[in-house]
Amino acid sequence: MAWSTREIAELAGTSLRAVRHYHEIGLLAEPERRANGYKRYGVAHLVRLLRIKRLTDLGFSLPQIAEMGNADEHPEEALRALDTELAEKIDRLQQARTEIAEALKQPGPLDLPPDLAAATAEAKLTDADRSFVVVMSRLLSDSAIDAYQDMLHATGTDHPSNAAFDALPADADEQTKEALLDSMVPYILEVQAEHQGVSEFKAASPREQRLAVHTMRSALEELYNPAQLDVIRRLSVRLAAEAAAAAEAGG
Repeated sequence: MAWSTREIAELAGTSLRAVRHYHEIGLLAEPERRANGYKRYGVAHLVRLLRIKRLTDLGFSLPQIAEMGNADEHPEEALRALDTELAEKIDRLQQARTEIAEALKQPGPLDLPPDLAAATAEAKLTDADRSFVVVMSRLLSDSAIDAYQDMLHATGTDHPSNAAFDALPADADEQTKEALLDSMVPYILEVQAEHQGVSEFKAASPREQRLAVHTMRSALEELYNPAQLDVIRRLSVRLAAEAAAAAEAGG
């Protein structure tokens, strides 16, 4: 008995395209051809195709099937490895379902962890601020993200300095920027005192720390206008001076 390519594909429950692909990658031997040039598949080809179909249905990849070869031995080691891989995949899928359920209950940005997304949604951040939070969510430690969530829940973004910063024009004059800084410094100091560790990176090595700092600076430069960046730089200097003064007074 011999079958055409279409017939053997139908018998194996696969497609013509799949059969041709198996030939191309060496997973299925090429059959002999009839006098008219058409392929002539035999039982060995059908058995091989059925084995490939069974293994792919179980979850094996084609490279994994190729590694097994044509031997009929029970692939215990490969099955155990696949079982472990599938268990990990199921865990990831269950976690994804949990996060989807949370997102459905508390709508918010999908590019953030559920709790942080809910906190930013409540705070009604600007597009620039939200994008910055998305970047920082990849850089901050877990404890820093928790502290940031607590900060958003506790203080939100209702302080006048936040609105003034968001509305700051790119060509703001010195007086306007200094007035904004005078308003921001005590507010930021109060927030930092109540929510410590909010800016702690998760970087575990000096190289990762440098990358985190570079990424944060790049995000700031792309998301905020020149006047806002100037205020951020000056704010950093002022906060550092306040911290030094407090340390000296405490010592």
